[in-house]
Amino acid sequence: MSIERQERRQGLALVTPALAWTAAFFVLPFAAMVWMSLAHLDGRALVPGPDLGNYARIFGDPSFLRGIRVSLETTLMVTVLSVLLAWPLAWIIATRVPARWRRLALLVAVLPFWTSYVVRSYSWALVLGEKGVVMNALVGLGLLAQPVQIMATRAATVIGFVHFFVMLLTLTIYANLVQLSPNYARAAEDLGASRWQVIRLVILPLTLPGVVTGAFLTFVLCIGDYITPQILGGNNELGLPQLIMLQLGRRGDYPMASALSVVLMALVTLAYAACARWLRMERV
Repeated sequence: MSIERQERRQGLALVTPALAWTAAFFVLPFAAMVWMSLAHLDGRALVPGPDLGNYARIFGDPSFLRGIRVSLETTLMVTVLSVLLAWPLAWIIATRVPARWRRLALLVAVLPFWTSYVVRSYSWALVLGEKGVVMNALVGLGLLAQPVQIMATRAATVIGFVHFFVMLLTLTIYANLVQLSPNYARAAEDLGASRWQVIRLVILPLTLPGVVTGAFLTFVLCIGDYITPQILGGNNELGLPQLIMLQLGRRGDYPMASALSVVLMALVTLAYAACARWLRMERV
């Protein structure tokens, strides 16, 4: 047996467990979900497909289209706000905090990850309530004559999401910033660039892989989240996760729930395609 063939067999033996795991817990479940999405219910009986009727209903029913729009609008809003808040925070930690204090600053930044996701959402519900800390402070300072409704709105959902994802983005952007050589900024300043021009034309483009990686993770986690919109947003605006759970819990319509899940996966795939260039740069 040639050495090349032996190495090929050894490599195949090493990757086989990973391929089997991926096939068993991703490929096969996803194929089953696609197959289920092509079926339909006749009363309570499941009628196998292929039938594209569920997808026709999704893109023809205003309630389903509204759910897709709500999910996309909320996710894009959370992603943009998280990036705008996380980049300056990561830059301050990487360049303005003394080296001996950076670990402590990062520890404070990741503290929200140590709290249960459900507990954190309910904590925001208490903070944003009509008698919560925010409303009491605003009324006490005279900025509001009376409390306003924040809970059970999209604003509450966005606040809860941004609080969590700013920390995630801070870590990914910080990881890029600490790898940059200070010589880039020095060279730009020697060539006459101002501090703002150094940040805008040199540092920010070099940190785009970290920004896009964090933004993509934020998009994926946010668009598929059910708990935070349910607790903070109420049922005033139903996104895709809420619509999927509605089909499962109340109607028992597994084909429609599967079709909505496929649409959700398609949106994530499109987001990955849009970010693929920078994600490849990050891997390199």
